[in-house]
Amino acid sequence: MRKFLSNCKRVLRIARKPDRSEYLQVAKITGIGIMLIGFIGFLIMLVGVFFGATPAT
Repeated sequence: MRKFLSNCKRVLRIARKPDRSEYLQVAKITGIGIMLIGFIGFLIMLVGVFFGATPAT
């Protein structure tokens, strides 16, 4: 337990808050990933509707 707390303190000493540019970069990459996954899901649904596999609602 003592070693775990020691490791936690060490990590907290080394860690730092991201600056504005790093935060914006992570936010952009995350947003692009979410949109890409949504677009892939939309294409799969569109193909299913086109071939009659799923009913269009």
